[in-house]
Amino acid sequence: MNVLYLSAWYPTERDQMAGLFVQKHAEAVRAQGAEVRVVYTEEKGCRYWRTIYHGLRALQKEGWRPDVVQMNVLDKNGVWAWLLWKIYHIPYIIVEHWSGYLPANFSFKGGWHGWLMRKIAKEAKCILPVSQMLEDAMKKCSIQNNRWERIHNVVDDFFYDEVRSKDRADGARTIRLLHVSCFDEKAKNTQGLLRAYKQALASRPDLHLTMVGTGVDWQASKTHAAQIGLTSEQVRWTGELTPQEVCHEMQQADCFILFSNYETYAIVIVEALISGLPIISSPVGIAPEVVTNDNGILVPMGDEQALTQAMIQFNTTKYDTHTIRQQGEAYRFSTIGKQLMTIYDRAIQS
Repeated sequence: MNVLYLSAWYPTERDQMAGLFVQKHAEAVRAQGAEVRVVYTEEKGCRYWRTIYHGLRALQKEGWRPDVVQMNVLDKNGVWAWLLWKIYHIPYIIVEHWSGYLPANFSFKGGWHGWLMRKIAKEAKCILPVSQMLEDAMKKCSIQNNRWERIHNVVDDFFYDEVRSKDRADGARTIRLLHVSCFDEKAKNTQGLLRAYKQALASRPDLHLTMVGTGVDWQASKTHAAQIGLTSEQVRWTGELTPQEVCHEMQQADCFILFSNYETYAIVIVEALISGLPIISSPVGIAPEVVTNDNGILVPMGDEQALTQAMIQFNTTKYDTHTIRQQGEAYRFSTIGKQLMTIYDRAIQS
């Protein structure tokens, strides 16, 4: 089976993290025997249209023809998917990750653009949002389709292979909290997390926080921590880590914390679960679907007092690592790859 990916984001030499979840979907499908080609550009305006056109023409001259198109994010790429459907009868599906449908980051356009996007969405063989929250938000924007199906992002296999260490160099005197993000303050609310942590320390001096990642607001978050009196003994800043290093951090932690204002998925939530790590999170992305009393605590978005109390009340003995890890099978490369192949087959047959 030949599958063409038209994506709004994809890793490049300049930014190897952008659209990494799309690349992993492609790898999962390749592992199932599909031949995947990706047509993507960072160009804007007229250059965008010329570049995509020449990319598609190059595939045509090569003699390569897709059986199905996977469009990642409902945007101008949809025009190409729709044209391939109308001219060559090549069906397309839409995998949606965009946060612009969510109320906290709403930027879905109306007018002719909204009309065109709704038309493209309606003629897709299937729309696959990555969370129920995102699907609900899309439907509120009058995005319609006869078939909706959830698709998960993929978690690297090494998260399944590692086992949390039971050896504690500190004699189990410290509760190790972990946060991993791209440090975009509008979305991740890392400064709110730091303020809540500062308050929790007054009652729980045994807490220690590790902040993993980098991003546009990383330095601002670090500066804010110093301004509110958090010391280097209380907060560790690792900077950007490889996925394997993030996995190691999760194996060493006691609790994962996410206090975002909005997410469409939050793959770090799933990575933490597969690592057997209890979670404290705001109800964003996939968190409301997977965080339960057996594996963590949900706190209201933006409620720093509630987050403080959750940190104070956190007890490692309440949670069982093996029980938490059992939820992870749905996110394997093989599971997601087989699901996508089934969806492609159905689109082609229809």
